[in-house]
This record gives sequence, C-alpha cells and structure tokens, in this order.
Amino acid sequence: MDLKETPLFFTALIEPEGQVDAWTKQPLLLSLEQGGIDWPSSCRNGTCRTCISQLTSGEVRYEIEWPGLSAEEKAEGCILPCVAFPCSDLTLKAY
Repeated sequence: MDLKETPLFFTALIEPEGQVDAWTKQPLLLSLEQGGIDWPSSCRNGTCRTCISQLTSGEVRYEIEWPGLSAEEKAEGCILPCVAFPCSDLTLKAY
C-alpha cells in the first residue's frame, strides 16, 4: 500500500470492548488508548509482549525489524499493538 494513498485512519473492532479509529501514522496501542480502550501495556517497544493480541481480520505493518513475536505466533495472527500500525480495517482480541 502506497502511504501517500493511505487514509488517515481505519476502523478497529476490539472484541469485546468496542470500536475505535485506528490512525495509520501511530501504533495501534495509542489508538486503542485514545478510543478509551484499557489495553495492557508496558514497554511500548515490542519486547515485553504485555500487549500481545490476536488479529482475527485485517492487516498491520511494523516499522521495526523484529517485533518480538515468534514465527509460530505470527502464523497464529498474533501482533504487538505497541509497535503495529494498521493497514486496513481490523478486528483484534486479547490473546
């Protein structure tokens, strides 16, 4: 996806808490907090894994090379919202 054509935000459905705007130019965790979702977090740099969650639909991207997830976790749809940026509308649930 060309970032010049990217919308300002996507919709993130957070199960079961509700729905928030997921801003494309900030990590998903910040959007969750701004939308009033109390999501567990600690380090905010992709290493502590406190915020780990499962992406059940949609896509995210990372600006860091290795976001602290194993290949198996990635295959299961796990993401770290503290360093994940939305690339589409998405659905997320606690892992």
